[in-house]
Amino acid sequence: MKWNQSSSAMVLAAAMLLTLSACAGLSDRDRDTAIGAGVGAVGGAVLTGGSAAGTVGGAAVGGIIGNQIGKDKAGD
Repeated sequence: MKWNQSSSAMVLAAAMLLTLSACAGLSDRDRDTAIGAGVGAVGGAVLTGGSAAGTVGGAAVGGIIGNQIGKDKAGD
């Protein structure tokens, strides 16, 4: 079976949902960081055709953005 971008994105999204189910005990800021990293990883994978560098880069950027959004919510 050939993998295409939509198949890869669906697998990554499912993995992200399973991973995020463990976030029940996290603070809001930590949860926002994890969600940002997951969304960034999926976005990076889709935009770069599933390359590892794009996935990791997207996760890093998404994690930073999620962390900063969590910071703004907390009023720090």
